[in-house]
Amino acid sequence: MEAGDRVGTFAWNHHRHLEAYFAIPGIGAVLHTINIRLSPQHISYIINHAEDKVLLIDEDLLPFIEKVKDEIPTVQAFVIMTDNEAIPETSLEPVYHYEKLLQEGDASFQFMKNIDENSPAGMCYTSATTGYPKGVVYSHRGIVLHSMALGLADSAALSEQDVAMPVVPMFHANAWGLPFAAVWFGTTLVMPGPAFTPKLIAELMEAEKVTIAAGVPTIWLGLLNELEKGQYDLSSVTRILCGGAAAPKGMIQAFEEKHKIPFIHAYGMTETSPLVVLSRLKSYQQNLSDEERLEIRAKQGFLVPGVEMKVIGKDGEVKWDGVEMGELCLRGPWIADEYYQDERSKEAFRDGWLHTGDVVTVDEEGFIKIVDRTKDLIKSGGEWISSVDLENALMAHEAVFEAAVVAVPHAEWQERPIACVVLKEGKHVTKEELYDFLRPQFAKWWLPDDIVFMNEIPKTSVGKFLKMKLREQLKDYFLNVE
Repeated sequence: MEAGDRVGTFAWNHHRHLEAYFAIPGIGAVLHTINIRLSPQHISYIINHAEDKVLLIDEDLLPFIEKVKDEIPTVQAFVIMTDNEAIPETSLEPVYHYEKLLQEGDASFQFMKNIDENSPAGMCYTSATTGYPKGVVYSHRGIVLHSMALGLADSAALSEQDVAMPVVPMFHANAWGLPFAAVWFGTTLVMPGPAFTPKLIAELMEAEKVTIAAGVPTIWLGLLNELEKGQYDLSSVTRILCGGAAAPKGMIQAFEEKHKIPFIHAYGMTETSPLVVLSRLKSYQQNLSDEERLEIRAKQGFLVPGVEMKVIGKDGEVKWDGVEMGELCLRGPWIADEYYQDERSKEAFRDGWLHTGDVVTVDEEGFIKIVDRTKDLIKSGGEWISSVDLENALMAHEAVFEAAVVAVPHAEWQERPIACVVLKEGKHVTKEELYDFLRPQFAKWWLPDDIVFMNEIPKTSVGKFLKMKLREQLKDYFLNVE
């Protein structure tokens, strides 16, 4: 291995993966965490695009790499991470045993000194909803500064006193930077491993006295359901970080009021390392009414120190009035300035700013609220409808587990919203009851033209709603109705 070589990891959240997080950048190589939930086509693409020289693979994930072994010519060695003493049978070659390599290694080996802080330390590829995934490179400097940001009091406030459980995968945006920051600060890390379920998460949080956990809304919806079924003591938990998609008010309220667990909205992207925005109440907001405080906490929050933003609407930068909408643009010391060897860089990175594709409002206090993705906004009769607002309202209903709202082509109105709803186990509600629930909250023309009940909403590899697939399924809806 030489400085600058890429080493891919294809693994779950566990101690060996954590060792790789530090060992690979420590020798001047580049840690490339590969999303295990991608299609074989995308897995082979990113291995080739990154030009990975070595792959570290969990034993139970070997079949995924064996499928593409003839399509990844840059890989010169496969290292198997296993608890077994023998290397498992595999068609990959040459293969090495992770633990035996450690045993045979030079105990006097030293990490590289004088590594250029601006040189690459890691890389991750975006979860693609269209086209091939895009590579993002993280520098040593960016990782260090992002880790420092996680320790700020008005950020995640991570410290030596914490027990942190990253439920977010280590292959997704460096597990939101928690592994790097936790080791630096002396925080105890609890790794949920491969087969985590809401029950296992609840049991681990109780047994290990977890103080902070991080994951996407679907994880926390599952945990809420589990907490309704069983008796768990989660009194140690001082905050839950939620990002990846907007969390519904009802979920925030349930954690904070029913289970006494503070719930912190966060926002970021693969391109931003990812932490850039967190929702914490300011000192003078603590004594507001419950409803007012919930309204604030349901927003994504304000910028982490060190990050700059501008919000661009149709007439330039928008007013900070909580009403005018525009695209969120970001820059900062841990925010990427291009995609790795990708022509699509010019679409997202312009004039020194990352154009996120997220439509937001900003209020007088600087609190950012995600209104929608630019591609998910619904334009009906020349007016905009936020799919996120409708989804959050639906998920506030006690019978609703998940809801996704998409735009469907309409001959008269251009687009109309259709809601796709998954009910909680054992719960029942009719369409009309859901409409009655929505009517007091929205103008009549905002209401979905139909509510479609589903067993499951398709999701991306990182748990976000796969709206492109829903739009494809429903594209002829109004033709069929007529």
